[in-house]
Amino acid sequence: MKAATVHVACLCAGWCHLCDDYRAVLRSVAAETDPGAADLRWHWIDIEDEADLVGEVDVETFPTLVIADGAGVRFAGPLTPHPDTLRRLLRATVMDEQGATRWPAVSPEFQAFAARLGLRAKDAT
Repeated sequence: MKAATVHVACLCAGWCHLCDDYRAVLRSVAAETDPGAADLRWHWIDIEDEADLVGEVDVETFPTLVIADGAGVRFAGPLTPHPDTLRRLLRATVMDEQGATRWPAVSPEFQAFAARLGLRAKDAT
């Protein structure tokens, strides 16, 4: 059975020094993540360079992470910039999640962003 495609998008800004530091954390966790758990697609998105993709999402705190699949957004919000926090979040939303899990509601802006991200990724393949 093919694993569901799950997008993990870090919304950042070129001027954000915390984002610069977090990029290494994201890469490290991505490299150690078991690919059998899900088809994870990792995205580093500069909110200014990719304003059309980000749309109306108002990013107030960096890093902001969005985890989404074809069914909707699993998580959207700021995240403390620690590897263990990201690992726990991935376990809860991707690795250990049950098929019937109902995710908390997120704003329409994040839903629209996730839809655009999925379409962009589909166009890239």
